[in-house]
Amino acid sequence: MRGVLSGHFRGACGRLVAGTPGLRCLAGSLLGWILCLAGAFAQPGAPQPGGPVQAPSFLNALNFRDLPFIPIPEVGTDPNSGTTTGLLSVFLTTDEQREIRRILAPDVIHHPDFGFGSRGRIFSYPSEDTQWYVVGGLKQRVEREFDALYTTGRLRQEAWSWSVQAVYDRSGTSRFFGIGNGARRADQTNFVTGQAFAEVRVGWNASHDWQVAYLLRPRWVDVEAGVSRELPSIQAVFPGTGRLGAGYDLLNLLSVTYDTRDSLDVPTRGVALAAYAGVSPPVGSAASYSVAGIDARHFWPVARDLIVASHAALRTMPTGVTPPFWALGSLGGDRSVLAGAQPLRGFGAGRFIDRNAVSASLELRYTMLDLDLFKTTLSVELAPFVEVGRVYHDLTGNPLASLHAVGGLGFRAVARPFIVGYVDIGYGSEGLAVFSGIKYPF
Repeated sequence: MRGVLSGHFRGACGRLVAGTPGLRCLAGSLLGWILCLAGAFAQPGAPQPGGPVQAPSFLNALNFRDLPFIPIPEVGTDPNSGTTTGLLSVFLTTDEQREIRRILAPDVIHHPDFGFGSRGRIFSYPSEDTQWYVVGGLKQRVEREFDALYTTGRLRQEAWSWSVQAVYDRSGTSRFFGIGNGARRADQTNFVTGQAFAEVRVGWNASHDWQVAYLLRPRWVDVEAGVSRELPSIQAVFPGTGRLGAGYDLLNLLSVTYDTRDSLDVPTRGVALAAYAGVSPPVGSAASYSVAGIDARHFWPVARDLIVASHAALRTMPTGVTPPFWALGSLGGDRSVLAGAQPLRGFGAGRFIDRNAVSASLELRYTMLDLDLFKTTLSVELAPFVEVGRVYHDLTGNPLASLHAVGGLGFRAVARPFIVGYVDIGYGSEGLAVFSGIKYPF
């Protein structure tokens, strides 16, 4: 759904706009509900040759497949944000092919630190070539969010592709452990982060497989004192690196991509290779630095119901004397962002940050069954995964030394051709971490 996103800050601060608690609760709650129903559906003799599993008679009597909306008790969690509870209503609009074309999902929620709140979401999929969404919400205390995106030319069938995005986000759950691959868990701190940015991306399609793209993203970032009752505030432990106050950067990023995947949203085969370089120039008091890196993704269908998905990324910061910590590379969390944060699903987002970062992921995506549910066909996937990664300061350092490793299991509900909801459970050296959200991690 996104092109090249500004994941630097979102990874370092432990909050991805694409994985905000609002979207995490939506996907995690819906997926949990689907998996519970899947257990009831998967009865001996239930599968139909060449078609989705049908609901048992008692569920047919309740007309689950034809409900105009889905009422869902809401539970969202991740290592940084804690637990959010609430009640969610999901309205689905499907076309003649039973493909989801629009999702409307308002909710009422509660977080123990930030009180009651409400959010609204609308996701629209007019075609594989054009998509848009608007997400917004607030809580009684501290947290606010708004995210809107429009993108077209996704299939690269015309000469140009482009997207525009506007984001405002204020989070009270951000974490900072210090800089470096050996940052200690005992040094964990909390801070409130506010950010606002506008992002424009324009891509020239030399062919269906090759694209050259330019991204412009002015961004404002404000680091405020933490509000956690359990953790010290960032400036108390890191008075230099974690100093409070606002700043901004102006990223100009050029990327070259070779992409043969059969789908941008639910790929089953092909590769995507990208190389990029960018700079935030010293305009006024803007943070000045450069970035460069590569990103590789491969999807191999080894059997009809089994796909081997792999990903590797290297992000470097060749220049920048004293860039702010929110501009550095980061590891942790459940999302891969080109030129930004990279996943390490046994740790919270932004667990390790430094000038340079390297990561690799491997997962087996196995389709267990297909369900005829909610006016569409949902595929339930099981995905064991392993990941490794590290951050380092000097370009001359060994990127493969002292790697952090995690392993885990993912549960996914897939409504082709656009939608994936997931719950991923990872285990690393600091214990279990649970994530949920929309879209594959990579």
